[in-house]
Amino acid sequence: MNQLHPTIREIKEKAVLAVVRLPDSEDANLVTEALLKGGVSGIEITLSTPNTFEVIKKISSEFGADALVGIGSVTSIEHAEQAIQAGAKYVVCPVFKPEIVDFTRKKGIPTIPGCFTPTEIQTAFEAGAEVIKVFPADSLGMSFFKGVLAPLPHLNLIPTGGVSLTNAGQWLNHGAFAVGIGSALMDKAAIREKKFSKLTQNAKILMESIHNR
Repeated sequence: MNQLHPTIREIKEKAVLAVVRLPDSEDANLVTEALLKGGVSGIEITLSTPNTFEVIKKISSEFGADALVGIGSVTSIEHAEQAIQAGAKYVVCPVFKPEIVDFTRKKGIPTIPGCFTPTEIQTAFEAGAEVIKVFPADSLGMSFFKGVLAPLPHLNLIPTGGVSLTNAGQWLNHGAFAVGIGSALMDKAAIREKKFSKLTQNAKILMESIHNR
């Protein structure tokens, strides 16, 4: 697996996947626009967002190559297939299900499965996952990444859980391939009150943490 999938290479370049859970799907385009203004363009729309597949389709159509749109919280092939048909460029799972990794590979789309132990991570890699989400990463800490990557340097790991606006750069310094960030970036009150500029501010702080690491 020397040659990474183009989408995986793009995730590395962007360094961030914004985990977007919205109570109102009508806000999706405005939220995406706000994140893009702040420098965050990896957009992971979770299945908990109403009308998930329609949201993915709308964002993909509206923003094109400016936003790297994928789906999160996937636990079935059916949902992975619907997301791909809607335009998702990658699939993120909270757990490792080899059948999903295999299915999306045949479709030419990468899956990022969620794993917790070194054995599970290596097993996911051998099943074809080019990048693995370490979840929940806050239970393991940054030192886990250096510890695992010392004997297994071929792995590409993304922490989700425990990533803040100001420590994202530290995760990357500890060996993370990129970072996944949800609640720390996606201010619920701001979204509820339609104050999307707050998301832009948060995104700028996040990207500053990465660029200044």
